[in-house]
Amino acid sequence: MLKNLFYLVSLLLLSSCSSVEITDKPIRFDEERIQLTLDYMRDRYGISQSDATISPEMVVVHWTAIPDLEKSFNAFYENKLPGWRPDLKNAGSLNVSAQFLIDRDGTVYRLMPENTMARHVIGLNHCAIGIENVGGTEETPLTGEQLRSNVRLIKYLKKKYPAILYVIGHYEYTLFEEHPLWLEKDKTYRTTKTDPGIDFMTSIRNKTKKYRWEPVPEKNIAH
Repeated sequence: MLKNLFYLVSLLLLSSCSSVEITDKPIRFDEERIQLTLDYMRDRYGISQSDATISPEMVVVHWTAIPDLEKSFNAFYENKLPGWRPDLKNAGSLNVSAQFLIDRDGTVYRLMPENTMARHVIGLNHCAIGIENVGGTEETPLTGEQLRSNVRLIKYLKKKYPAILYVIGHYEYTLFEEHPLWLEKDKTYRTTKTDPGIDFMTSIRNKTKKYRWEPVPEKNIAH
């Protein structure tokens, strides 16, 4: 009897560690945004297709550098880039976004379908699911609750999309410039990123190492 009880408790604990609760909180994704996404895919990557779907092969982890949930959500909500992002406008007016947004208490929000392209990482949007984390500034560092939710969410995504082989921090994206997944046409279109921090990514990789992710390429080494 005790043995059976211990077994049931172990199963429950295992389930709670590997499952993730997702709340849908959709950003605007109407016909205009769909067309802007298709235009981006064509102009940046040379991909012409009738819908904005992707086949995920990568997860990219970010921070918003915005201190609260609603302001972070509002930054992604509209179809077109706001006026305070002139650095990105020359590469298309599609607003930035991500498939997921994780609040500081660890709550996971799905902003758009997982297999629809979001603009969150130069050169790799066509194959990458983005996870944004609220905060990331010196005053609002990422939390332990966010770390745990990232790990659970990544496990969920790997189970749902077995073709995902890479889990990277946004700060690592330029290391893929010589990789077959990299499709950005403009060699001058780059931004410098530090999110979500080396320590945060190291923790994520340590807690998901059973998946044996493909290593991030070394700089300027062709595959």
